[in-house]
Amino acid sequence: MNEGERITKNVSPEKRRTLLQWLILAVFSTSSALLFAQFGREWLELCGNWVGDRLGASADASYKAPEGFFGLLPLVGAGVLVGWFIATLLIRVTERLGSKWDQTDDSEKLTWFVGTVIGFLVATFFINFFLAIIPNKVVVALAVTGIGILFTALSVYALHTMKESLPWYRGKVRARRTGIKILDTNVIIDGRVYDVARVGFVEGQIYVPQFVLEELQYIADSHDSLRRQRGRRGLDILKLMQTEFNIEVGIHDRLAPEQGDGVDSRLVRLATALGGDLVTNDHNLNRVATLQDVRVLNINDLALALRPNVLPQEHLELSIVREGNQIGQGIAYLEDGTMVIVENGRGHIGETLEVMVTQVIQTERGKLIFAEVEGEPVDGRARKPRR
Repeated sequence: MNEGERITKNVSPEKRRTLLQWLILAVFSTSSALLFAQFGREWLELCGNWVGDRLGASADASYKAPEGFFGLLPLVGAGVLVGWFIATLLIRVTERLGSKWDQTDDSEKLTWFVGTVIGFLVATFFINFFLAIIPNKVVVALAVTGIGILFTALSVYALHTMKESLPWYRGKVRARRTGIKILDTNVIIDGRVYDVARVGFVEGQIYVPQFVLEELQYIADSHDSLRRQRGRRGLDILKLMQTEFNIEVGIHDRLAPEQGDGVDSRLVRLATALGGDLVTNDHNLNRVATLQDVRVLNINDLALALRPNVLPQEHLELSIVREGNQIGQGIAYLEDGTMVIVENGRGHIGETLEVMVTQVIQTERGKLIFAEVEGEPVDGRARKPRR
């Protein structure tokens, strides 16, 4: 490694950038100084004569710029200052544009590049037209530049409106919310979505992907009787919904092509591309979709939210249906299916009696309600009814 390469390697990026800025400042200042030295006297005389005309000076009293070294020195100094100012302004603007460009996604950069190329290619078709009708080349250059900028802006705008179809945006476009409700396989088989939609709690367009319909058909053709029954139930629910609602099937699947990643992942990609809401009762799909900023309408969450609010010390009339896991416990259920653990209800299986709620615990999967039969012995002690 020679001395020059060693010095270049030891210079930090910040130092190199500073050296480049100094070089730009020097080039602009020198060029501006040479221009002022060459044409400065003429500019001064033009400005002086213009001011004299405005002040009403006689034609003989024309302004003459000073000559010689002392007349040239102020012009060179003014040129250096003007060049320095222009270079500083250019450096600041370039740094800001460069910073924004570095933060811009590669897809956006490619869109701007393609739009610029298309814009100026279209502008070149107007060159011969303007050359034929306008003899002034300066006017032609300005006109072509203006048209090039106009068509560039139109091309970039047109490309942005087609983001969903452009290959370099695939998987990066987050569509705006459209309100489309995308049904998954489990929620169709569950069947409650029909009742929720029938009473008006599911608004907007309902969409069933073709691959969901194919999965339902596959389940309905299963050799396992339980799976076959579930699949046929899902198809019946879907047919019933089609008679009452306007359901679209499979027309948007191209936005989430098959990639071998399963139905759930494809549903999330489709909801992302469409800007739609995913309707499901699958807990795992709910979590995955939420992590990818997809709005999820979970039927189970709706059912939990609609369950009656039971408070401690509240009295309920329940039927004890079976024994619990612990000694002396009985199990009862509310009308919505919520399980109630009755601490001393084992001896009352098959009976309907009044119990008092002692504790309510909220979990991820619902509520755990504990109750007891008043006056019954608990842990060997008799408990009197409370008022």
